[in-house]
Amino acid sequence: MKFVFALVVGMLSLLSNSYSQTKSNYKPNILFILVDDLGYSDLSCMGSKYYETPNIDALASQSMVFTNGYAGCQVCSPSRATIMTGQFTARHGITDWIGAKTGHEWNDSKRKSKVFPAEYKDHIDKSVVTLPKALKKGGYTTFFAGKWHLGDKGNYPEDYGFDINKGGFHSGSPAGGYFAPFKNPKLEDHEKGENLTLCLAKETSNFIKSSKDKPFFAFLSFYAVHAPIQTTKEKWEKYRAKAEKMGFADKGFENGDLLPMRKYQDNPVYAGLIETMDDAVGMVLKTLQETGLDKNTIVIFTSDNGGVTSGDNYSTNCLPFKGGKGYQWEGGIRVPFMVNVPGYDNKGVRNDTPVISSDFYPTILNLARLPLQPEDHKDGKSIVPVLKGKTIDERPLYWHYPHYGNQGGRPVSIIRKGEWKLIHFWEDGHNELYNLNNDIHEDHDLAKKESKRTKVMSKMLLRWLKEVNAQYPKPNPSFDENKEKEAIVNSQKKKIQSLEELRTKMLNKDWEPNPNWWGSIPTID
Repeated sequence: MKFVFALVVGMLSLLSNSYSQTKSNYKPNILFILVDDLGYSDLSCMGSKYYETPNIDALASQSMVFTNGYAGCQVCSPSRATIMTGQFTARHGITDWIGAKTGHEWNDSKRKSKVFPAEYKDHIDKSVVTLPKALKKGGYTTFFAGKWHLGDKGNYPEDYGFDINKGGFHSGSPAGGYFAPFKNPKLEDHEKGENLTLCLAKETSNFIKSSKDKPFFAFLSFYAVHAPIQTTKEKWEKYRAKAEKMGFADKGFENGDLLPMRKYQDNPVYAGLIETMDDAVGMVLKTLQETGLDKNTIVIFTSDNGGVTSGDNYSTNCLPFKGGKGYQWEGGIRVPFMVNVPGYDNKGVRNDTPVISSDFYPTILNLARLPLQPEDHKDGKSIVPVLKGKTIDERPLYWHYPHYGNQGGRPVSIIRKGEWKLIHFWEDGHNELYNLNNDIHEDHDLAKKESKRTKVMSKMLLRWLKEVNAQYPKPNPSFDENKEKEAIVNSQKKKIQSLEELRTKMLNKDWEPNPNWWGSIPTID
């Protein structure tokens, strides 16, 4: 009897140890979905009454949604580098989209601006242990599909820790548009007219199906919804009719600072592009469910910067925020930010903790039970406590964009601490201060009224920039303010006229952008 008892105890002990070991070795799969140029309010679950995104809405209902979630920059390459490194832009050095002109080259090709944009790095430093490298070292198979835009040959996804690369090369926009042939050296064309967004989703789904026996990190980086905006005739008809039902506004654009800005969400081509992206997200999530991997897969969904309110294709409007992509306002940097961790009791919870894309790196390592890399993700903070219903200490968030955006933004640096946001303008050195709790549209500059707070936050920002060896714009000695003002007025008047004409045509029942309908419209110069 004693022998039987001892045998049972021994077996239970072995089972217990086996369970503990399995639990300690547990590694969840990770699906990271990054959309290009998707604005905070470009999803129906984030407030849009025009765009329809049922699959992303369903994901949001199963995720913690961060209402104060930020991209690392107001334009793409810097923000993408922040995700990969866990560092703010001033630290990793990629402060503008790779390919943008700087210094005298900018002045010669664009306009006689007040300052010359700062220099920037054109790739991630190879000494940095990127997120995919850290995960690969921890036993993960790593996969990348879609837009990279973090360097030319020698600096592609496979050079920074991804085992597989489908579609990632130097280009920041879809070289062949959204319908095959894609003109992408890293992505095979399957059939003429194939949709690029759905193709990337299929590639990701196929990878997931082949990765059941080993933990994976799949990074699905859509080229959508970047210009050139394109959709099908059927989707255009659907959203044109919806815009008509909602009521056409007489005027669709208004003057901004340097460029006109779209006033409403009423672009049927852009709406169709968003819906196709949502279809693609649905395809990949369905694959997780069909394989049973949804129970063991963390899903993250976000955007690299705000929606395009001006410049490019003048696609959307980011209300309740001011501005959009390229701008220093919330419309340029606040983005959809969702994290779904199986087993966590936070489904559909909306959390107002300020978080930023540099936080993904340490958060993912935490969730994967891998050691942190504090010397690499220096500016990221794990938000796992928040995901578990707790809090994290308040900390300053920094942005550094010493450039002129193609969309009309100016050279700035930003600090947010708590409810306060300070913007430092490099053209003349002045500061603006906003209380985001009371003034989400950033209409009331409190820099003078809150002079003490302005001084403290400004010192904190400039001290941090110095510590990370930030690069700054340089004065343009030939700048003529009167000529610039005249050029801006003339340019906006001409541009608004052409934009209104195109909007009218696009909302006309008989509109045909080209002989075979298909693609949509070219990028607006």
